[in-house]
Amino acid sequence: MLLVGTISVGLGFAGSGSKLAGGTKIAGVDVGGMTPAQARAVLSARAASLAKVPVTFVAAGRSFRLSPYELGVKADWRGAVAAASRKGNGFAVVRGYRRLSLRFSPVSLTPRATAYDAAVEYEVGVLADAIDRPAQDARLVRHGLRVSVDPGRAGTALDRDAAAATIVQALAGFDRSPVSLPVRTSQPRLTLAGQAATQALAQRLLSAPVTLVHGARHWRLTRWQLASMLLLQDTSQPLQLGGPRANAYFGHLFRLVSQPARPAGFAVAGSAVSVVPALPGLGLDVPRTIDAVLAAAERPGTRTAQLVIAKIQPTRTTAQAQAMGITGLVGSYETLYGGIANRIHNVELVAHLIDGKLVAPGATFSFNRATGERTAAKGFLEAPVIINGELQTALGGGVCQVSTTVFNAAYEAGLPITARTNHALYISHYPLGRDATVDYPDIDLKFVNDTKHWLLLRTFVGSSSLVVSLYGAPQHRRVVSETAPLTVVAPPPIQRTVDKSLKPGQVVVDDPGVPAQSTSVRRQVYAPNGKLLYDNTWYSNYRAEPKILLVGPKPKPKKKPATPTAPTEPMRALP
Repeated sequence: MLLVGTISVGLGFAGSGSKLAGGTKIAGVDVGGMTPAQARAVLSARAASLAKVPVTFVAAGRSFRLSPYELGVKADWRGAVAAASRKGNGFAVVRGYRRLSLRFSPVSLTPRATAYDAAVEYEVGVLADAIDRPAQDARLVRHGLRVSVDPGRAGTALDRDAAAATIVQALAGFDRSPVSLPVRTSQPRLTLAGQAATQALAQRLLSAPVTLVHGARHWRLTRWQLASMLLLQDTSQPLQLGGPRANAYFGHLFRLVSQPARPAGFAVAGSAVSVVPALPGLGLDVPRTIDAVLAAAERPGTRTAQLVIAKIQPTRTTAQAQAMGITGLVGSYETLYGGIANRIHNVELVAHLIDGKLVAPGATFSFNRATGERTAAKGFLEAPVIINGELQTALGGGVCQVSTTVFNAAYEAGLPITARTNHALYISHYPLGRDATVDYPDIDLKFVNDTKHWLLLRTFVGSSSLVVSLYGAPQHRRVVSETAPLTVVAPPPIQRTVDKSLKPGQVVVDDPGVPAQSTSVRRQVYAPNGKLLYDNTWYSNYRAEPKILLVGPKPKPKKKPATPTAPTEPMRALP
């Protein structure tokens, strides 16, 4: 009887296997009593009506609205309906008991959802940019001469993976209530309580001026000056003075009390060189002086700080200068100069720029690197200069006088010359074939210090001549030169100009011009033991300057005599 009763109950609640069991919900919608097809249709229609209706998501006091349509969210209604069907299905008796159970314990299924991943990732990134903020430590804040504590705040960070899942699942459903997004929080390292002692110390630092003392001199550092220098950015470290105001103040003090060190130098007397000893200097030790100021400002009584003075070592000691081996003359050359005042000024200026340059053993001297760009800001003036084979006026005219003199000094010293360019036009007052032009930054003059000791380049500018000398360890090299004669390679081009003051057919030579010419210089350098060290030839090709002819205008054409014409009879009327 019990078995019969059990079967009877199961059959009584079995219902139709083609319909979903009562007490079954999908996404909150009661689909009990519907066929699977009807349930799918109802759910799809409901989803379509809400596709553009946004859900509000909330996090860290901010709200954001997103819709299923924006992120391409779609729910798997077919799969959800199939799962609901399984909950209340089976053989008749089993189905009956399952459906009876659903009456007492209804089930609500959530459909599996998919979305356009790139859109979800982008929107989660936008939300994170708005939500994420680092924890801010409690910090000191200065208002005039008063120091208070900003309590700081906790940090927030969106849990991106969990947020993405939450957003997609919420948009797949039909509920449009606000949804909270998962957010992680982080606490500040420094709290309000931990800043109390530092606040009290900062306030004491600003409570009165500090007097700085150095010998008989003293300076008063006011409360406002101390306040402008007090660093409050990171009070996890001891309080410090710094920033632009501190740099300016202690930089001024440094200049007032410091005595610069003098590096060892070289004194030239004729061909001999001696070392000028180095002298140490005295300078303000700024970090230790700041420590002394802070210590004085922390004291409740006398607020006086002694300036800390430290010895400054020269950049080049006497021993270092002696080890450079600069003892005598290696090579020298003199050129004469003249011209307008601007040209002479440029010669003197560029000579000053290269004076005292040192070339290490094995290093290359570059004229352009030594002088830098020749600009008006450096004091260069306009003077005659050769540009593209023509004599013009431009900034820095006269510089090549110096580069030519440097070339010849290195030439006479027997040093390797690795870069040299002749002028476009022949200049007679330079040694034949031994001129050297420069043009920053492309055309340079370079030579190499192939000796085992340093070289010192010195320039001596007189009223009408320039001397460039190279000092180092004398090499006693013998230099032998062979200069080829200046040879004409092409006549000057003819340039004719009409001069209306001349008679027709008359020709006057206004400028004879200069033909294109070339020459070469061979230099052989011998060591003291007679060994040939270098055998080089420099070739120079100079452009022609046009021969200018003034020619008279063309003769005017003669007028032709008028041709006589026969008299014309008067017209008669026709009969």
